[in-house]
Amino acid sequence: MSASQNKHRILILGASGFIGNAIYKELCSYFKTYGTYRTPKPEFEKNQHFFHYDLEEDDVFEILEIVKPTIIISALRGDFNAQVIAHSHIAQYVQMYKSKLLFLSSANVFDSYSKYPSYETDKTLSHSVYGHFKIKIENMLLRLPKRQVAILRLPMVFGSKSPRITEIKEFIKNKEAIEVFPNLIMNIATDLKLTQQIHYIINRNKSGIFHVGSSDLVHHDEFISEILETLHFKNVLLKQVYTSNDDRYLAVMSKYNLLPKHLQFTSKNFLTEIEI
Repeated sequence: MSASQNKHRILILGASGFIGNAIYKELCSYFKTYGTYRTPKPEFEKNQHFFHYDLEEDDVFEILEIVKPTIIISALRGDFNAQVIAHSHIAQYVQMYKSKLLFLSSANVFDSYSKYPSYETDKTLSHSVYGHFKIKIENMLLRLPKRQVAILRLPMVFGSKSPRITEIKEFIKNKEAIEVFPNLIMNIATDLKLTQQIHYIINRNKSGIFHVGSSDLVHHDEFISEILETLHFKNVLLKQVYTSNDDRYLAVMSKYNLLPKHLQFTSKNFLTEIEI
């Protein structure tokens, strides 16, 4: 590790959530890594590198002033308006102290375009409140100096212990139907690959817009069925939900800002991760 990498102080906002915590675990052995949590839990309260932060009540600037991060990773969840205000404060800090921000965005910034997958330079357009809010923050950050910002757009995120897989297991246990969307064509992200991709972006000082989804496209209902098969669940109730008459895409594909081959993956790679 070079001396310059060693100097990095990283603050992960939302480090107690599924994705934020996976990023923390990936980076904490290599960098001085700090995180925020909202819901008190002993493992966070005892960790000197974790700070309590309530998005709606606390000013993020106070934590930024204490940690003095060279890199901020935003994996925040919560009230959209409070997030917009927090990110405007983070943007001010980034400009003042020449730090860098990695922002986790979403494929939903393209959810108005249903006829094809979306690439890094495509214009964002969303029908959903969630997509609108992510676009608002993206646009704010794109006004910062280019080398100081990396925007990572995520499709649906899966992991062996992810909320999505946990929910599937809960539904099966309670004999409830799992909703699947036969018309939805998507790609996926995984916690393992995403954390490695972020580590690479930090190490190589990359910036710009990254689409961190799998290199293949899958139908939502078929992918969920493959997960169930891989986990050896049989006779599971599925509820088919049709939100439109035609196939619709919600997929973020890479074309211009490609990560190296070892950080690219397919949805099948995830199935091998969860094989029992």
